[in-house]
Amino acid sequence: MSADMNVDFVLRTVEKRDIRFVRLWFTDIQGNLKSFSVSPEELEEAFEEGIGFDGSAVDGFAPAEESDMLAFPDAETFQILPWRPSNSGVARIFCDLRTPSGEPFDGDPRGCLNRVFQAADEKGFVPNVGPKIEYFYFAGEGPEPVTVDDASYFDLTPYDSARDLRRSTTLTLEKMSIPVQYSYHANGPSQNGIELRYAEAVSAADAIMTARLVIKQEANENNLFASFMPKPISGQSGSAMFLYQSLFDHDGENLFWGENSFHMSDLACHYIAGILKYAPEYTLVTNPTVNSYKRLQPNGEVPIYATWGRRNRSALVRIPTHKPGKHASARIELRNPDPTTNPYLALAVTIAAGLKGIEDELPLPQEYTNGGLDVREKDARNAGLVRLPRDLGEAIEAFEESDFMRQTLGDHICDFLIENKRREWSDYCTTVTDWEKRHYYAGF
Repeated sequence: MSADMNVDFVLRTVEKRDIRFVRLWFTDIQGNLKSFSVSPEELEEAFEEGIGFDGSAVDGFAPAEESDMLAFPDAETFQILPWRPSNSGVARIFCDLRTPSGEPFDGDPRGCLNRVFQAADEKGFVPNVGPKIEYFYFAGEGPEPVTVDDASYFDLTPYDSARDLRRSTTLTLEKMSIPVQYSYHANGPSQNGIELRYAEAVSAADAIMTARLVIKQEANENNLFASFMPKPISGQSGSAMFLYQSLFDHDGENLFWGENSFHMSDLACHYIAGILKYAPEYTLVTNPTVNSYKRLQPNGEVPIYATWGRRNRSALVRIPTHKPGKHASARIELRNPDPTTNPYLALAVTIAAGLKGIEDELPLPQEYTNGGLDVREKDARNAGLVRLPRDLGEAIEAFEESDFMRQTLGDHICDFLIENKRREWSDYCTTVTDWEKRHYYAGF
């Protein structure tokens, strides 16, 4: 469907369904969802000329003297919000951001991913992504998380209090044309997961942003609080956002499938090699908070080295078992990202890393089969393994020194992330914690 046909369809639907508010959605650099509403009468002009807003009100966008910004709705993302009243309804559209002169705004995360997607498209590749998002349900919003069940992986018991909530979340997402592959109770108490069907990269990022809102919305309506904090409970599993990635050609053929022992093509091997090579540099994007690194600890389930494997779930890149005869399912699983990442930036940097691996024909390192729990630092160095950043401070340093990250994200986004994350890391390092008080207050 052409862009003009998409716009016509949206305008007709708004009139036919009596939509009275259209929410224009975009994200800031850190991945927070932003929105403002326009009336149906303003929508046609918005498609043609954009809607102006104050960019200085959005953290990291623009200083006050350069605050004018335009939001251009992407008609393909139009959806009616099913939790709003059916009469005088509400719809949403994701937007691309531009300057008053009509140039793409350098600080727009969605625009950044679009640039990477277009670069892949020009080479004949269509990046597809299937996200699996983990999160917790807690009772209330207080500083201490209160779990609501003691269930574990895939449990079907009375202790899984969230099964009806997962069902309503799935149905709401499907009403917004976001298919859900499956939902499940995850390993930790009150921890849940939802896997979305794969889509082209930009659509997948849009779906992640929508899913995070819907999960919180449905939880709130059931007097619960949904948290995407990577490690909210000490001693329990943390939450990941696994990203399944593959490249298709313009005819719909999966370019990752191959006839070797692990069913990956040479192109896919180069892609994986790029993901591994640049992992330390993009970890600040995929794991952007102090708390992210409380999850990335050696326990045999999460990556701490830039490795790949098939049965090794501590690998950064895991290759799921190929289904015989189903070549379209050949894909990789990126295991380090967590749900606090900005999905547009996370996909931009990881896809760009994979494409760089293809461009440079990087060789795939040897598969590493040892788990992350029993790999000593010395043995890892002797094996040539590259350690992922241990904390936010190390991640900032690796990111700041990376020419590749600056090339992929641009100066605006890179400079903001470095400044913002340095401030966050400094605040954390100078805060006296309860752990310190327990151990040192009365000692010495």
